Amino acid sequence: MAFVELKNLNKYYPISGSEDFQALKDVNLSLDKGELVSIVGESGSGKSTLMNLLGGLDSQFSGEITIDGQNMSTFKEKDFVNYHKEKIGFVFQSFNLVSHLSVLDNVTLAMTLSNVDKKTRVARAREVLKQLGLDDQYKKKPSQLSGGQKQRVAIARALVNDPDIIIADEPTGALDSQTTDQVLDIIQDIAKTGKLVIMVTHSEKVAARSTRVVTIDDGKIIGDIHQGEIALHDNAFELQQKSKSKNLTFFAAIRLALLNMKEKLARNILIALGGSIGIMSIIVMLSLGEGVNDYLTETMNANVNPLVSEVRMPIVMETNNSENTDSSMMIMTPAGTEIPAGSAPSGPPAGVTQSDPFGEEDLEKLRNIPHVAEVNLAYSSLTIGSDNVIYEGEKYAFMNFGTTSGMTDSNILYGAFPEAGEILITEGVSNQMAGTAEEAIGKEVTVDVTIDGESLEKNYVISGIYSAGQAIGAFESVYMSAESFETLTAENNLEVEPNVVYLVSDDPENTQAIKDEVAALGYRGSSADALASTFTQMLDIFTYILSGVAGISLFVSAIMILTVLYISVVERTQEIGVIKAIGGRKKDIRRIFVSESFLIGLFSGILGVGIAYLITVVGNIVVENLFDTAILNMTPAFAVFGIVTSVIISMVAGLMPAQKAARLDPVEALRHD
Repeated sequence: MAFVELKNLNKYYPISGSEDFQALKDVNLSLDKGELVSIVGESGSGKSTLMNLLGGLDSQFSGEITIDGQNMSTFKEKDFVNYHKEKIGFVFQSFNLVSHLSVLDNVTLAMTLSNVDKKTRVARAREVLKQLGLDDQYKKKPSQLSGGQKQRVAIARALVNDPDIIIADEPTGALDSQTTDQVLDIIQDIAKTGKLVIMVTHSEKVAARSTRVVTIDDGKIIGDIHQGEIALHDNAFELQQKSKSKNLTFFAAIRLALLNMKEKLARNILIALGGSIGIMSIIVMLSLGEGVNDYLTETMNANVNPLVSEVRMPIVMETNNSENTDSSMMIMTPAGTEIPAGSAPSGPPAGVTQSDPFGEEDLEKLRNIPHVAEVNLAYSSLTIGSDNVIYEGEKYAFMNFGTTSGMTDSNILYGAFPEAGEILITEGVSNQMAGTAEEAIGKEVTVDVTIDGESLEKNYVISGIYSAGQAIGAFESVYMSAESFETLTAENNLEVEPNVVYLVSDDPENTQAIKDEVAALGYRGSSADALASTFTQMLDIFTYILSGVAGISLFVSAIMILTVLYISVVERTQEIGVIKAIGGRKKDIRRIFVSESFLIGLFSGILGVGIAYLITVVGNIVVENLFDTAILNMTPAFAVFGIVTSVIISMVAGLMPAQKAARLDPVEALRHD
């Protein structure tokens, strides 16, 4: 049985509607190893169609093509891939070398697609190049070679996997006469190694060097002339050990993508720069939001005891009526401060806000919260325009009144905590009273404060000056000890229950968990916490909106990458055809182009992160000089997010061009100029 057998081979091309053009008509042909066969005929006779079918580039036919006992009509994609890798090699008239690859990389391309290790494939390629007289040219690019040298590189590429069949399409069509003779000598030597060499040609000179000339006309074999035999000799191109065919790895695809990107370096730098702008914008916006949020948190923590959580009763919305004179309808402001919508006859006057007191059941719930080491009871009220410190006949208004339970001495500017008959006032009140805050210490003042609807007055000595710093929700305040408060209310025959509870944590790390549990039980935190939470939510919304606006540039970048990769597919159409002809799968083509989009996304992301980091550093230097604080906090998570986002967007944009490249018909791709 001949190595290659064609039986009743027919090929039809659809023209329009139900009409077909028959390019091959009942072709019957047997070919064997060791033959140098020329297929000759006029243009349009069907010889190129026959070559494409024999080469497995076109799989649509009727009849039989048997290669080494295997019927090609039963081949699946995997079988065609293995056929191209192991059985057949192509030599093209226009060389079809990949311009951005070196001579060595062009020759090893087929072995790269088979995942042969670098040492083996380089040694094999150097060996074949040496046989063809190109051992000293392996580092050059195709553009640095003569026509004859290019064709010898193409022959080396065809021989590197030691195939059984070599198909040469007009192998001397682009060469001068002297170079033609050199190439024909090489092709004859290849046939003498026992390979089946098939040349498609118009040239009588080429046909004359063949052992057999098959003439085709109008799709039919009209001549088959044997011109003698050639003496076989040892196969100088034989692989000592053929390894089992594997497939292109991800890292090999990355390398091929890098080589192509290097060839068009300027364009790819501009693409990466364009993509980096969107990534940079989003990271800067996130860093701004994080920085401001950190600033607010640090400011809050700097002015509170990290172990203490303030707890207040939940607000109950009620309507005043004659049957319930002790209740009033309260309105919650965004800052967490209640403002009365009306007042009951015996309730607090307008402008006075005080939380409901805690019952024993409430206190028991709070005591049972995990990690609570201590429970301190306190009183607090917030007023608008009714409470004053009176000194030398002048009134100095304050808004917040409370006991010192849960407070620390970290914010006492001058003096000390109040004892019996003493108070602590904030810096703003003291500055109004005296020339400096420190001068107010020791002065006797009258405190006029509204408690439970009653206006109470008593003289106290100022023991210290308190500063709330830059904490959110800080008001001018007066504080006294719990004992002084009890004395004040007792002297006025008032029974006032505690309306604030301070929970002391066993560890600062557990404080937030306690606050979360308090909220889950339905209780409120401090007004400062509520205000900070509101600011944080508003800041998050602001950050997300700005990030979304910045994300529009990512969409533009995706379109840009999509367009550039489509252009790349058009530019590399011949290369794609060559890769398919030497055993590249559709998956390999996709992998190469997706790898390129992956690299573009990676470089864009890294560049965007770098620019964002630079802006963060410079921005913080400027802001610190102006406001003595930093508001841009670029975390490693933002950097990772930026790079990952860039890669994902780039790869998604590259999927369509990659799919288009994978679906290209190898026959049409190889014809592309």
